[in-house]
Amino acid sequence: MLLDFIKQLEGFCPHLIYDEHSLKVYESDGLMAKKQVPWCVALPETLQEIQDVMAFCYERQIPVVARGAGTGLSGGAMPHSEGVLLSLAKFNRILDIDSENRLAVVEPGVTNLGISQAVKHLDLYYAPDPSSQIACSIGGNVAENSGGVHCLKYGLTVNNVRALKVVSPEGRLYEVGNRGFDAPGFDLLALLHGSEGMLGIVVEVTVQLLPKPLSTAVVLVGFNSVRVAGETVATILSSGLLPAGLEMMDKLAIEAAEDFVHAGYPREAEALLLCELDGSEADVAAQLSKLQDILEQAGAMDIQVATEEARRAVLWQGRKSAFPAVGRIAPDYFCMDGTIPKRELPRVLSDMSRMSNEFGLAVANVFHAGDGNLHPLILFDANQPEQLEAAEKFGAAILELCIERGGTITGEHGVGVEKIDQMCIQFGNLELQRFHDVKGCFDETGILNPGKAVPTLNRCAEFGAMHVHANQLPHPDIERF
Repeated sequence: MLLDFIKQLEGFCPHLIYDEHSLKVYESDGLMAKKQVPWCVALPETLQEIQDVMAFCYERQIPVVARGAGTGLSGGAMPHSEGVLLSLAKFNRILDIDSENRLAVVEPGVTNLGISQAVKHLDLYYAPDPSSQIACSIGGNVAENSGGVHCLKYGLTVNNVRALKVVSPEGRLYEVGNRGFDAPGFDLLALLHGSEGMLGIVVEVTVQLLPKPLSTAVVLVGFNSVRVAGETVATILSSGLLPAGLEMMDKLAIEAAEDFVHAGYPREAEALLLCELDGSEADVAAQLSKLQDILEQAGAMDIQVATEEARRAVLWQGRKSAFPAVGRIAPDYFCMDGTIPKRELPRVLSDMSRMSNEFGLAVANVFHAGDGNLHPLILFDANQPEQLEAAEKFGAAILELCIERGGTITGEHGVGVEKIDQMCIQFGNLELQRFHDVKGCFDETGILNPGKAVPTLNRCAEFGAMHVHANQLPHPDIERF
C-alpha cells in the first residue's frame, strides 16, 4: 500500500524522500524527545504541487504535517506515522518589497532574519526577532505566533502580518487579510496565527516593515537578587516606560552565555536585565535618565549603557545565544515556554527554584521579562531514563504553576505534543469543544497535523483522572473564550 501511494504521489510531486535512513532527518523538530518517522517527505517546488499534494491526500484521507525550518520547540512539526510530511523549505523567495507602503511579500521558507537583511538598505526592518531568527522561517513564525526580544513594544507575529495566502486541506487556495490595516468579515488572519498547521498550509505572507529607530541604547543591569530584578521589571513598566525589549537571565544562564559569547556580562550577578530603548535622540536620552533613576533606587550593582551598534549587538548576542550556551553545560535540556502576569514574576521564580531542588535538576532561566514570557531551561541527561522522566514532570509542573498564577502554558512556542495534557488544566470541556468546532470549519476530516495542540475530551478525562486534583480544574459554570 505504501509503495503504491508513494508512486502515485510522485506523479504530483516528483521530489519525495521515503528511504528509511533519509527520513530520520525529519523525525522531530527542536523538541528531540518526541520523535516519529513519517511515511514520506514531500518537497514541493511550486504552488500547484502543494495544492496537488493536499488534494491527493484529502481524497485518500492521509494525514499531512507541514514543516518549515524544524526549529519549533513543542513537537508541532513531529510527523505522523502514517502520513506525509510536507516540507516548505524550497519556498524561500522574497516576492516583493513595497518600500512606500513598508510591506514585504515572502514565501513561508524565508528566514526571519532574511527579511530584515533584504530591506536593510532601505533603513527598514521586520520587528519580530525570535532567538532562532537566523534559521527559523516566517511560515513557522505564523504557525506558532512567534515573538522575540522586541515583542514588548512591537508585538508578536500576528501584529506584524497583513495578509496570508493559504492552501486548504482540499487543495484550494484562498487569501485572508489585505495590505491595509483591517479587512471586512471575521478576523481569520489572527485566527491562523498560532494555529500550528491545523487549519491550512500557509504559502505566502505579507509582513509590515518598520523604519529603523533614529537612536537606540541597550542598558545591561546586574542585580544581587533574582527577586529584586523581577520587582524592577514591574517598576520599569509601571513608570510609563515602554522599552523596545526587556529581557532577564539568572546566574546559571549568565555564566553559560558569558562563557560562550564573552559579552561582558557580570558573572557575580544573580540576575541581569537587558533593556533596549529607542526613538529620537532626545526621547532616548529622557528614557535613559528615567531608567537610571529607577535602577539606582532598586540598588542595581552594575549598569552599562551601550549606544554603539557593535556593542549593542554583542550584548544581544549573549542573550540570543543563551539556548546553545546552556547546551554546552548539560547533555540535554528542555526549553519550556509559559507566560505569567508580570507581578507574579518574583514569586514564580522562587517557586521554580524550590521545584528544582525537589526534582533534583538544575534550571537556567532566560525569558522575555517585559511580557512575562518564561523560558526555563531544564538540564538533564537523556541517557539516564529517570532524569528524562523527572525533566518531563518538572516541565509539566512549571506549566501548571503558570496557570495557577493566572498565566498560560505558552507564549510563543505553541502547544504541539509537549503541552497537550496541560491544555486539559487550562481549559474546560466547553472551551475545548469550541476549539474542535473551529478546527472542523477549516479541516472537517481532520487530516492537518492530527493529534496536536488541542486534546480530545476523552484524553482530558483520562489525564484528569490520573493527574489533576478537582480544585485545579476550571469551574464548570465558567464559559471563557
